[in-house]
Amino acid sequence: MRLILLGAPGAGKGTQAETLMALFDIPTISTGNIFREHIADNTQLGQRVKTYIDSGALVPDELVIELVKDRLKKDDCHNGMILDGFPRTIPQAEALDIMLDDLNMPIDYVIDVDVADEIIIDRMSGRTVCPNCGASYHKLYKVEKLPGKCDKCDDLLIQREDDTADTVRKRLEVYHSQTEPLIGFYRAQGKLAHVDGVGTFDEVRARIAKALGVI
Repeated sequence: MRLILLGAPGAGKGTQAETLMALFDIPTISTGNIFREHIADNTQLGQRVKTYIDSGALVPDELVIELVKDRLKKDDCHNGMILDGFPRTIPQAEALDIMLDDLNMPIDYVIDVDVADEIIIDRMSGRTVCPNCGASYHKLYKVEKLPGKCDKCDDLLIQREDDTADTVRKRLEVYHSQTEPLIGFYRAQGKLAHVDGVGTFDEVRARIAKALGVI
């Protein structure tokens, strides 16, 4: 099973990907993880990526595709894979199609996890984290026992800059302008399955499973 997960930041793609990994015995592949692994291993590709990241520039699509292609050749992708967070743009999707054709690994399904912006803003802007032990909390879904203090180590909780409402709105604007057009791109290929991402984890998981024809 070869999948792409689409959806705005905070839609819950990463959480659902963990279940799909176990269900199909396939890895989740994110470009962020690939970048970190190559940089840590000091590979030639990693050195090229680090040059762009250190200068604050975007990693070019050609290099990203090269990195993804290298990752897909590993043995754990024999049964398929889940692409999470890539592609992000139409040009990336077009380049990905060409690369997957070369590898004879066409995408089977593209799952669009749909959640309204205001719900995502509530989800993400309500998160806090412990800077000491990394435990996370939420004003609605996982409230700490003592206001503002970590249950595990009693340290003061903080809100990450990425999780402020204004930052989340900016990230959503980027998603709508750059990534959302992929929905039409993959619908035209007959590979898109739209899934309502609002509900409990089990409810969304069941919708995805139904879209994939496994229940």
